[in-house]
Amino acid sequence: MAVIKVEDFIQSVADALQFISYYHPKDFVQAMYCAYQHEESKPAKDAIAQILINSRMAAYGHRPICQDTGMVCAFVKVGMDAKFDCTDRTITELINEGVRRAYLNEDNPLRASMVSPPHGARKNTKDNTPAIVHIDIVHGCKVEIELAAKGGGSEFKSKFKVLNPSDSIVDWVLEMLPTMGAGWCPPGIIGIGIGGTAEKAMLLAKEALGEEINMLDILARGPQTEIEKLRAELYHRINELGIGAQGLGGLTTVLDVKIHEYPTHAACKPVALIPNCAATRHVHFTLDGSGVVKLPVPNLDDWPEITETDNSQVKRVNLNTITQAEIENFQPGETLLLNGKLLTGRDAAHKRIVDMVTSGQTLPVDLKGKFIYYVGPVDPVGNEVVGPAGPTTATRMDKFTDFMLSRLGIAGMVGKAERGQATIDSIKKHKAVYLMAVGGAAYLISKSIRKAKVVGFEDLGMEAIYEFEVEDMPVMVAVDSKGTSVHETGPKEWKMKIVERIQ
Repeated sequence: MAVIKVEDFIQSVADALQFISYYHPKDFVQAMYCAYQHEESKPAKDAIAQILINSRMAAYGHRPICQDTGMVCAFVKVGMDAKFDCTDRTITELINEGVRRAYLNEDNPLRASMVSPPHGARKNTKDNTPAIVHIDIVHGCKVEIELAAKGGGSEFKSKFKVLNPSDSIVDWVLEMLPTMGAGWCPPGIIGIGIGGTAEKAMLLAKEALGEEINMLDILARGPQTEIEKLRAELYHRINELGIGAQGLGGLTTVLDVKIHEYPTHAACKPVALIPNCAATRHVHFTLDGSGVVKLPVPNLDDWPEITETDNSQVKRVNLNTITQAEIENFQPGETLLLNGKLLTGRDAAHKRIVDMVTSGQTLPVDLKGKFIYYVGPVDPVGNEVVGPAGPTTATRMDKFTDFMLSRLGIAGMVGKAERGQATIDSIKKHKAVYLMAVGGAAYLISKSIRKAKVVGFEDLGMEAIYEFEVEDMPVMVAVDSKGTSVHETGPKEWKMKIVERIQ
């Protein structure tokens, strides 16, 4: 009988969460590098390059891969013959203590994103608890723990439907993928759960995401089971959509498709789909009573050496002196290097801005002619001016954009993923611009930020309004002043190219 010390359990959880905050799994790095070598779309290839450079930097610097350090999901399998040295706290309470310890670590503080209650006040819990915990009692005398840190941009693109028994899973998945937009930061992994009940199918999909990426191995030897055949078909069919990295159009949208299944009622076929983004973070370990888990430290040689692209021919933009004529001269898909003052603002800040203006209150900062970066950064450590600070999904700010353009006169926005048609129309009407930074390159982007200070709504924590002083921050023109969106033109172009190759 193994006796598991409670302190070993807690510290193992904390150490593992720190570990996955800055180390990508080796299989993910290898699969992403294969996608990089294979990619022919320049915008998509550049985006993958940034993700890989960022991954290596995060591993070297022990800082988060992504500013959204995720909500913690824990799968705990407790052996029936395992025993804890203290029973005054539940498994869930022990997991939460590990989460608290990890996210408040002074050497590498992780962003707290959990709010409670989920409606109304939505106050940040400050330590990223509670975790989402699933417990199973199994044979044996050990405790197995699988942890995942799921970012909001991918987790909440999840889909579920109860199909009829004769319906095609492939058809449903291909219908869902384009509706997910680019906020889940492809290329990534798709987890699919088939069977059981509604909640069981979702759980199966989530568990599937923890498996090792092996699609290229399966394709090399040929699929050998029905599930492998389904995985391979979905892999090919999804990539044939041409969505590409960051939704810019390209050859690789998914690196792998994982499927778990479970028996279900004869009258139905429940199917769930959950994506893992470019900040894929998960780890599995076992406690056997011998102490705190020792996770194998990756070798930095496992990361490919990708040099940053030559910026000598890229347009540098001074945000402090930018003119309307300059904005109207930006071309769709053009790469820019931003310099100067850049304000930040996410959902909570936008809502408060709208409420204050409509009630006649004075804002803490003048927004006219300014650019707004949709970001909630990680707290800085050491000599950092700011922690990892990658973009959040711009689509969530669509409901506020016309107000920000028409009433406050902002000049442009920086975020990730696509904008809705009404927002594109508003950008065109006001001759503004939407710029895209690469999701999954948070630590790399933070190195472009030379100064940072809170200039409004400090009580909102990571959702406060910051003023960044940026130097050569790389972005792409995603929606120009004429209303052309690269998230529409890119995938259409590459879908046609792929179809022509197949024919």
